[in-house]
Order: sequence, then C-alpha cells, then structure tokens
Amino acid sequence: MLLAIPKKGRLHDQIISLLKGAGLAWTRPSRVDIAHCHTLPITLVFLPAADIAAYVGEGNVDMGITGQDIIAETRADVNHLKELGFGKCKLAVQAPTSSNITDVKSLAGKRIVTSFPNLARDFFSKFEDPQNPTSVKYVSGSVEAACGLGLADAVVDLVETGTTMRAAGLEIVETVMETECVLISNPKNTHQSLVDKVNKRIDGYLAASRFKMINYNIERRNLVAAFQITPGKRSPTVSPLEDKQWVAVAAMIEKKKASDIMDELERLGATDILVFAIDNCRV
Repeated sequence: MLLAIPKKGRLHDQIISLLKGAGLAWTRPSRVDIAHCHTLPITLVFLPAADIAAYVGEGNVDMGITGQDIIAETRADVNHLKELGFGKCKLAVQAPTSSNITDVKSLAGKRIVTSFPNLARDFFSKFEDPQNPTSVKYVSGSVEAACGLGLADAVVDLVETGTTMRAAGLEIVETVMETECVLISNPKNTHQSLVDKVNKRIDGYLAASRFKMINYNIERRNLVAAFQITPGKRSPTVSPLEDKQWVAVAAMIEKKKASDIMDELERLGATDILVFAIDNCRV
C-alpha cells in the first residue's frame, strides 16, 4: 500500500511523529522520496503537500495525510477518515489594515492574489457582479507581499498565528474556511484491510496523546466520590488491598486535567497517586 505524506513544511515533523507513534517504522535513504516500512507492507511516498489530495483522489496512492484546505482546493474525490488534531489554521480574506475594509463584499470585482484560486473564485462569486468579475491571480508563495507591492487589493491566504499577516500590514476581513490536517484514502483502493489497520493505529496513538493513566489508593467509603472524579473511559479498575478498608483504583484521565484531578483525589483522602504516560492504546 502507498501512503503519501508531505516531504517538508510545517506539518512534516508532526506527521512523522504520528506515524512512528502508530507503529510504522522505516528507513529513508538520503534524498530519496520513497521509504519502505519494516513493520507493515506499506511504502511511504514523500510528496509536496499541495499534490497529495490529487494523488489520493486519482488512485496514484492509497492513503495520504494533508490539509482540508488542499482537499477543498483540488476538489479531490477522497474518503475523509479523520481529523488529526494538528495543523489547525484558517483560510481568510486579508486586506491592508490601512484600507479599513470591514465588508468583504466591497472586495468583489477587485484584484485578489492567492495560492487557492478555486476557493477564492468560489468565495467571491457569491458577491460579485457578473459584468465585473473578481480578478483572482495565483502565486505559489509569499502571498502576503502582494498588497504591499501593489499587485492586489486583498489576498486569500492561510493564517495560523497571524504573525506573518500582521508583519505585512494585513488584517482578516472574513474567514473562508477552517482547516486542519486530515487522514484520507482513495475510495477505490485495493488495500482496505491495511487502510483500516493504519486508521485504527492512528486512533490509538491520538487517544494516547490525549489521555494518561492514573493509579491511586482510596478508602472504600470514598469510592463512589472517587468514581465521579475518575470515571475512566468505561469504568475504573478496582483492585482489593491487604487492608480491607482500602482499594486500588486505575483509570484513564484527560492529560490536560491531570493536575486538577490529582488535587481533587488528594482532598478526598486518596494516597499514592501516580500518573503514567500512555504510548499507545485501543479504546
């Protein structure tokens, strides 16, 4: 099975960590954009992020990881398997701060520069006069410089932190779409069992990245209250201790709430509270 991932860019390192956490291991020779996995019959193909959706949609590769914005721009016919929780940003119409534009409709019929011409044309077609169509010009990079160079009245570009946008003297007029990194597959791929396996493994890794295991000892009389604090995914695991008045409890908890949960358990009288990282799981 062929799995396409970005060869470089802001998502590359996070995707590599995701796949390794899901149990895929490979060796990539220097300057080679293909790597064979040791653990599964999968070949990784390193491609420009902008091309991945089209390759998956046309069946050149079976699975891929790319942004929702790329899928929408290329209009690729793919199965959307899951959002991966990173690479979140927005595609937005941006205009010079000095122009004081607050209504995006006023930009219809003007000059727009973008790396997403299809999405930009679709967006402005809702507002423009057919006799005065919006001029949408494609550029592959440095979109934010177009207004400062006098090439555009506004741009349509991705905004993550907004640092680059503000440095170019731009501000958001309106959001075109929210986007993040997603796992996709070809609807007619011939490796569905492997697609399902990779999908489930990534599910397990993503769950492991959100949760931790907590173990603690608590008096039986406080067990019901403890369950309210640590209900677990289904229910906590309770084990007897030598002291019949006490039990040991193990449960999955949200990583971001771990410190607060430990504080609540301590106030309830729990002791020997331990929190462990989860490398991978199936929940």
